[in-house]
Amino acid sequence: MVEDILKVNLNVDEELTIKRNVLRPMSGDCGNTDVAAVATEAQTGCLRPKATGGGRAVIVTGIHGDELEGQYICYNLIRKITANMANLTGTVEIYPSINPLGMESVSRAFPMTGLDMNRVFPGTQVGSIAENIARAVVESIKGADICVDIHASNIFIREIPQVRIRPENSDRLMRYAKMLNTDMVWVHESGAVGSGSLAESLIAEDVPTLVVEMGVGQRIDREYCDQLLHGIFNLLNHLGIWAEEEHGISHPMVSSDGSVNVIHSSGSGIFIPCVEHNMWLAKGTLIGEIVTPITGTVEQEITAPVDGVIFSLREYPIVYEGSVIARMLSMNQS
Repeated sequence: MVEDILKVNLNVDEELTIKRNVLRPMSGDCGNTDVAAVATEAQTGCLRPKATGGGRAVIVTGIHGDELEGQYICYNLIRKITANMANLTGTVEIYPSINPLGMESVSRAFPMTGLDMNRVFPGTQVGSIAENIARAVVESIKGADICVDIHASNIFIREIPQVRIRPENSDRLMRYAKMLNTDMVWVHESGAVGSGSLAESLIAEDVPTLVVEMGVGQRIDREYCDQLLHGIFNLLNHLGIWAEEEHGISHPMVSSDGSVNVIHSSGSGIFIPCVEHNMWLAKGTLIGEIVTPITGTVEQEITAPVDGVIFSLREYPIVYEGSVIARMLSMNQS
């Protein structure tokens, strides 16, 4: 059932509404087998909620307006659940867009204020619109058994599917993170899980929260999305919320800060990659070149500093001194 968790009046008689879709086990039916019809019945109440002791999982995305991977995942997650309601043994709540104004304006931040919404949690009822939204989201998620907060990268760097966890939360969250079918679990101090983030606020409320980063900003990588979707259903199955086991789930690489090497540009120019994303490289392998178009010269050859896998790779080719080119996970520390 689609529910409003917050409505805020805007200028010019407009209204901002934050919505979630709550899917619960249903009993009885209206005789339909069509996926769209069954979904409509579930929303309108033709299917009745079934008494169940199942758990409660929450999927959140759209905190940043330029991160679109989660939109495709929410679409497919809802479609699969509504087409197979007999497998649903708990509650799944889906928040597709926490920052709808940012999404409409293709803005990473919250428009009008320029606030990064993942820095204003747990929010407040007496602050800005972004802080009001943050407070309503935290209050509505309280009590859940698990939350998955889906992000994409920015437009500059492409990321392999990965879960990010703060070191102090690693012992509690690692077993859940390994169920999500990502390529990597990165245990480190990241802004995505740091002060003011949704993850930090929910963990403080005793809701285990996994932050996923993948892909690149303003794009949808369907392969990455499908990979994570399998992982979400695998997690739901292990929590007793979904009664269908997923197969072929990968075991992620696990890293701490000491095993990650960040590679920067030493000058300005155009970055031309010579390797593919998510490749294992030997130390000294040419990752790419920074070239100057007006002179036709190579300004810098960028090589792998260690044996390992490239899990972040520059997507936007314009670089300046200090720009991040790649991140590598050291092979002997994964």
